[in-house]
Order: sequence, then structure tokens, then C-alpha cells
Amino acid sequence: MPPVALTIAGSDPSGGAGIQADLKTFHQFGVYGEAVITLITVQNSTRVSRIQVLDPLLVREQIEAVIEDIPPAAAKTGALGSGEMVRAVAEAAAAFPFPLVVDPVMISKHGLPLLPEEAVRALREELLPRATLLTPNVPEAEALTGISIRSLEDVRQAACRILQMGPRAVLLKGGHLEGDAIDVLWDGATWREFPARRIETRHTHGTGCTYSAAITAGLAHGLSLCDSVARAKQFVHEAIRTAPGLGRGCGPVNHHAEVV
Repeated sequence: MPPVALTIAGSDPSGGAGIQADLKTFHQFGVYGEAVITLITVQNSTRVSRIQVLDPLLVREQIEAVIEDIPPAAAKTGALGSGEMVRAVAEAAAAFPFPLVVDPVMISKHGLPLLPEEAVRALREELLPRATLLTPNVPEAEALTGISIRSLEDVRQAACRILQMGPRAVLLKGGHLEGDAIDVLWDGATWREFPARRIETRHTHGTGCTYSAAITAGLAHGLSLCDSVARAKQFVHEAIRTAPGLGRGCGPVNHHAEVV
């Protein structure tokens, strides 16, 4: 049987991000994907115009239903949308016997907030301590820590502060910084860097979702955290490089890219 992975995230009807990107990525990595929907969006490659957060109790029941029948080997979270949703997922995650990757989705690629200010505190205090890995980009790390991140030294300082919030490891993604895209993994014992040449393209929609899903897939296969990140980094770089060029705005990456 194939390994199983669960995504707890929002829906992107254009297919580039959210649960759609997660499920495509799981499939590409040979993983059977389960999806619990937290919110519905009205979006395409040029805009996000509406977000409807689902009932947290309904989401909790979705999680319980899939786990009792087809338990995953790893799970991830994406857009949660409210403090109540963060708390509901955190309560469920307290009983997870499998690794959890938390992608702290706060702002859409088009600049629309996906997590209210009041929910950031719930994320920091209740969900982060449940995470095997947190995968913030630079703006998300700044929001969590209050640190202005402009250099790799700042990245390391922010990663240290985030680790103190409870996750077992943090992967701080450097795509928003100048130069090559260098991601830094810190688990409290060892620093690891994952560099990649920057690709000049506007087609990067769903990159964070795809990256965290690829890491989750690696963990579902039983790979180490470091190996899962390394494999996911290569996949995302290739997915960006071979993006299909869809949409009039920030289009999706290539979820059919080769898995190294």
C-alpha cells in the first residue's frame, strides 16, 4: 500500500495552491492524499476576492473521520483563516501520533490577509508547539518574531526565536531576500542550508503549499526531516523552472515536475 498523507488547508479553485496543490504534490511523490478543507476562496492567478472560513467543528469532525479509517503517516496544515480554526486544529493535533508540518499561511500571493491578527497569537501559542516542522517565509517569520529580516544572520536569529515557541524544527525560507533563494533549517542542534539559484518568473503561485506538501510526502515515506527538505527543495525549484505559464497573473508551478 502507498503511504498516506493528510492536508488540512484551504481550497484554491484555480488549482495552484491550497489543497489542490497539496494533493497534486502528494500524488507526484507516490503518496495517497487525504484533504480536510478549512476555508473556501474565490481566486485565480490575478486576485483573491473572497474567503469563507468553515465551521471549526466541521473541520475537527473531518480530521477525526479520516484518521479513524485511513490514518496518515504524516500531515500538514495550510491556510486556517481564524483563531477558532487554529485552536480546533491544535486540539486535534495534540493526539497526532505522526509528524505535522505547519505552513503558517498568513497572506495570499496577491496580498490579501489569510490569517487575522488575533489568530497569529493562537498559532504561536497553541499550534506551533504541536509542529514537527514550521515552514515560514520571511514575512511570516517577521510577523511571528517581530524581527526585521534582511540577511542570513537575521534569518538565523529569527529561526532561533521561532524554535523557542515550541516546534521541533523550523525551515525559514529565503525566497523574499535578495540573491539566491537560501532556506535555513534549524532543529536546535544543527544548522543546514538549502540554496537554489533564483529563477526570474512571475509563475510562483502555490510555491509554499507545494514545498510543505513535498516535505510532508517525504516524511510519509519515512525519510528523515533533512532528506525530506532536500528532496522537496529540488522538486520545488524544478516546479518553478518548468512552470506551465498558465494564467494572466501569478500562475501556478508545475506539479508534474520530476521527483529526484
